[in-house]
Order: sequence, then C-alpha cells, then structure tokens
Amino acid sequence: MSASWETPLLALFDRWLARYRAGQTRWESFSDSEDEAFLRSIGYTPRELFDYVEDHANHGEPDAGTIINIAGVRREYFLNVQGGKPSTNLITPAELPGKGDTLDGIAWLPRLIRKAEGKLRGELDPDIMYGCPGDLAFFESHGLDPVEFLRFVWECAGDRQQIVQHVIAAGH
Repeated sequence: MSASWETPLLALFDRWLARYRAGQTRWESFSDSEDEAFLRSIGYTPRELFDYVEDHANHGEPDAGTIINIAGVRREYFLNVQGGKPSTNLITPAELPGKGDTLDGIAWLPRLIRKAEGKLRGELDPDIMYGCPGDLAFFESHGLDPVEFLRFVWECAGDRQQIVQHVIAAGH
C-alpha cells in the first residue's frame, strides 16, 4: 500500500480522535473541505471515518491498523472496479437483513455480507457501519478478520455459498 494516502488518513484519524476525546462528539463538525476532498479521493466519507474514530475512542476498536486496511480495500475497489466514480446507490438500514436473520444457520451473516458489499461500493447509509461492535463480535466468534472478510466478499462476487463455507472453515 502506498504511504501517499495511508499517512494522511492516519493523521486525519489521529487528529479527529484527539478532538473526539477532547469533547467534540458531533460528526458534522469534524471535516473541512480539504479533509472531504482527500476522503473522496479514496472513496470514503467523513461519516465513515468518524464512526471508526467514535468506536475506537469508546471501545478501543477497531484499531488504527484495521481502519487503514479496511480503507485500503475500499480504496482499491473504488479505484479499480468503480474507476474512481462513487456509486449513486444508497443502502438504507431498512434494506439490511435483520440482526437475527440467518444464512445456513449462521446468525448475522446475511446482514454482514450486505454491509460488506455496501462498504466495498461505498453505498452504506451514514447510519450503517461496517465493523460496528456487532460485526466485530461476529468476526471474533467465528475467527475472522474484518479486512480479510471484506476482501473475501469482493472475491466471491455475490457467491453466498462460498462465503458461508469460508465462515464455517474459519470457525473450526
């Protein structure tokens, strides 16, 4: 990965984390036009980064390395698959499978797959977060890494059964 985008993203994360810890907790006031232009260049939005800042500050996860690596997968997809053009589609919370929905008996998996696909394409509503505490609990309980899972969902290109087999294999 190129430091040309990682270094500024990490600096932005650190700056926002310091502001959040100092009591500035409303995401709308975090970014300026320069921050927004940079985030757009990697296929990100201010709210996406803010959600990671907030969860890191409040729960200690995801860590900065995971955040950078998730952004790296998104950036790669944005540049190589989407040609640097953002999607005009938006996945709303109502369109996500329910938290209790199952796929081959695995709870949360349909929701997580949909969120991963939306994360790759930059289509998640601002109120949806890939890597939220529920997602992280799923990853931990199934022996999965959020970055590797995101990349695997990309590689599977919609093949749900392949994803199920991967989750089952990881849990053993």
